[in-house]
Amino acid sequence: MARTTNHGDGWRGMNETTKITQEFLDTSQYLEQSILQYEQVYGTDFVSPGGADTARRLIGRLGLESGARVLDVGCGLGGSAFLMAREFDLRVDGVDLSKNMLAIARRKLDAYGLADRVSLRWGDCLELEGGADYDAAYSRDVFLHIHDKARLFAVLYASLRPGGKLLFTDYCCGARPWADEFAAYVEDRAYCLHEIDEYARLIAAAGFESVEGEDATAGFVETLMADLERIEGLQLNPDERDRLRRSWQQKLERARTGDHRWGLFAARKPGSSSGQRNRGITDD
Repeated sequence: MARTTNHGDGWRGMNETTKITQEFLDTSQYLEQSILQYEQVYGTDFVSPGGADTARRLIGRLGLESGARVLDVGCGLGGSAFLMAREFDLRVDGVDLSKNMLAIARRKLDAYGLADRVSLRWGDCLELEGGADYDAAYSRDVFLHIHDKARLFAVLYASLRPGGKLLFTDYCCGARPWADEFAAYVEDRAYCLHEIDEYARLIAAAGFESVEGEDATAGFVETLMADLERIEGLQLNPDERDRLRRSWQQKLERARTGDHRWGLFAARKPGSSSGQRNRGITDD
């Protein structure tokens, strides 16, 4: 039986053999109120660092042709999927394990009238089935929840057409041993973090080529600082503002000390595809 712990802030820790479940996510980090507060910080439709500006930049780096098909893993509120459809004329299938997140995203999808180009479905990305249907797989700060990275990258590899691209950002870590506070933070949230070089090796082991792993922590720190300024201007009660401010200040301190890193990763499946232009993560 998995060991659980409680460190006094409402989070339940799990050991590394535990599979993250919808119930765990929707009763801890992704309560509806928490999701909406994240959205206030990150911007409309987003719950990932940098909001629309960062998503737009990363989608552009994929270099996909109009009409290409993208798998958005952990699509959250749908922000990246909506951007892909509106600004890049892409077709997007989004999948997320959080039912709370998807309920909000589906209301947005209906309001935006993008159902002809974007689909949103509930499910575990480790259980995805089907053929090699996608020109790209994209994800923003989701894989930290997934402990079986070998299976994850095998599934994503199988989902891509020959020449298909993988692009994602994720929370990463510095070398162990970590500070006690960071170790408790990771355990409380049941995260599974890797050093950036280790992550790149896991991607390559699944068969991907042209694997790139970039330490983007400096940009992450800048984003956190901008978020803190935004938090001061949000319409929140004092307790909520204090809680968000404290949470962001703690993230900033972890990143500055080197335990908490932020990685940007890109790779491609061997072969050729007509749905994309050749671009790497370092291209402007």
